[in-house]
Amino acid sequence: MKKIGSKDKRVVVLQWKEPAGTRVEVFSNLKNLCLNYPEFNYNTLNNYLGKGRTAYEKDHVKIERKTVLTKPDMPATITKRSIAPVVRTVKLHEANDSERDLIYWLAQPPKKRLEAVAFIVSQSLTKNQRMDKTSIRTVKINE
Repeated sequence: MKKIGSKDKRVVVLQWKEPAGTRVEVFSNLKNLCLNYPEFNYNTLNNYLGKGRTAYEKDHVKIERKTVLTKPDMPATITKRSIAPVVRTVKLHEANDSERDLIYWLAQPPKKRLEAVAFIVSQSLTKNQRMDKTSIRTVKINE
């Protein structure tokens, strides 16, 4: 656990344990929390939430102090990233790309396949030319 320094900023986090979900409120200090919720005693909460202590927790609420992160935590060792090229070197007549293409496109969802077909057809059309749709059948696709 990281030791809290004198310059670290802390906030008080109040979590309500509700059946419908958890509601969270953040206060700049304990005094503001106690002013908003007089049912909580400042001295009791201060004893619970002292530096290095555990959270105050009851059936309906959990109150704890959290350190505000003002700088990113740097990892102990910084690894140098490198980009490795992915290259497949084969002779052109041995490439067999049609089989690889078929496997790739069969793995894609139907919507993506149709978008690719529409894009390829649109590249072959000239400006203001429309696609001939006389032999196209419309089918609804279930995603």
